[in-house]
Amino acid sequence: MNLIWSDLKLPVDQDEGELPDILARRLRVTREKINNLRILRRSVDARQKPELFFVYIVEFCAQISGPELRKAMAHYPRLKEKVFVPEHPLNGYPASKLAFRPIVVGTGPAGYFAALTLARKGYRPLVLERGDKVEDRSGTVEHFWNTGILDPESNVQFGEGGAGTFSDGKLTTRIDDRRVREVLESFVEFGASPEILYAAKPHIGTDILKKVVAAMRAKIEALGGEVLFRTKVTGLKTANNQLEAVEIDGAEMIPAETVILAVGHSARDVYQFLKVLGVQLEAKPLAVGLRIEHRQEYVNLTQYGVPFHARLGPADYQLTYKDISSGRGAYTFCMCPGGQVIASSSEDGGIVTNGMSNFSRDTAIANSAVVVTVSPKDFASSDPLAGIDFQREWEQKAFLAGGRNYWVPAQSVQDFLRNRLTKKFSLVPTYRPGYTSVDLHTILPDEIGSVIERALLAFDQKMKGFAGAEATLSGIESRTSAPVRILRNESGQSVNLKGLFPAGEGAGYAGGITSSAVDGLRAAEKLMAQYTPKE
Repeated sequence: MNLIWSDLKLPVDQDEGELPDILARRLRVTREKINNLRILRRSVDARQKPELFFVYIVEFCAQISGPELRKAMAHYPRLKEKVFVPEHPLNGYPASKLAFRPIVVGTGPAGYFAALTLARKGYRPLVLERGDKVEDRSGTVEHFWNTGILDPESNVQFGEGGAGTFSDGKLTTRIDDRRVREVLESFVEFGASPEILYAAKPHIGTDILKKVVAAMRAKIEALGGEVLFRTKVTGLKTANNQLEAVEIDGAEMIPAETVILAVGHSARDVYQFLKVLGVQLEAKPLAVGLRIEHRQEYVNLTQYGVPFHARLGPADYQLTYKDISSGRGAYTFCMCPGGQVIASSSEDGGIVTNGMSNFSRDTAIANSAVVVTVSPKDFASSDPLAGIDFQREWEQKAFLAGGRNYWVPAQSVQDFLRNRLTKKFSLVPTYRPGYTSVDLHTILPDEIGSVIERALLAFDQKMKGFAGAEATLSGIESRTSAPVRILRNESGQSVNLKGLFPAGEGAGYAGGITSSAVDGLRAAEKLMAQYTPKE
């Protein structure tokens, strides 16, 4: 009999190998009658810090009689019998066969999970990526960080693995979807730590994620798919609201009935040619702000009550603030323990910041975005691409303020609150290629800067020292999500262009690695519900 026990709390120093013995004692059976234990989730309870606990949800098989089980379930409300859910079949039935293999545009999580799903079903997808394969992309990115020389086609935003490759590889998601487990299991299959299957806040780490995406590419190719790099999609050919071909590099046309468009949130040129084609788009909300850095030891002390704990690793945080005077929300975003702030530009003449951590999270510096919500009402026009213009304006102001060399504008938190330049940083920004002391209010809309000031003070009340002397700000953080949504219908296709399946974060339907991967997988399912491979 398979059972689920939730809210099983143990001190963090207690060996997980004792879980079966604990369950046996509680159920009053011998240890041999507890088998096949699997941790479904493990989170940290630090409410009594420095006393720290792991809280587990476990699945296990118990040899126990019906009356004894009912008695145990009455005594332990967190003990439940597992309910088996049948596999979710594809909706609908294939209506026709494809004359051409499906094309997937983009190799981020949405693109690769769509391509992998299609390849496993025999569709032999053609995957197109404007940037480099991850091995080459890493060198291009390092060159930018060291020299300030940007490659607009292969950078932190563009290239194999998408923007998430240069992040913390965070897999936390709020979506409740059967495909989440499939995504996590696939990541483990391709080299991620099995810990992501049960950690409450799973992450892969940039260093491991690079190997994972390369392994995914190899699997897609082994299954008959093809992945082309430095192949930029520059247009689509259509007739009578039906997709007919994909234009690459402004010249070659590849015939195609179906395209899963899984570009990232920074593919501004793609939004532009979709608008020209008449594909229905709409502006959507986003958030902009700055990056904040603290010493990791400070974060550990505030969250755990100890400077470090080997079993817990570096601590993180998530903070929110509602600004009464403006009605805007502010929050911390993409928090990277033991990481660094990175240069994430994809256009000449613009500064973009993001955060990154390797799997070990061992840099001793924590960073997070502090961002404020922005709506289409803040944009200069009602054009569906007005959010891009909004982002670009402030990215370019940051570039000019930093010295026109991709050095980041930076300021200590206390000087930001006092509107004065920082003469000496107690905590030097980790951003490469360098930083320039700037009053960061000059690279933010006035109202956004004011809300960040009040949010920092509010966060300091929750985490004493958050706005302290060793906190450093830099920016601008502008690529938090797509500023555009590509409208789609129940079939997963564009509402007015048949054969185009917008997917992932760049399409405006996901936020983060896991939800993007799920949306890519879903897009492949939608495509397969319409078509079956040609024999």
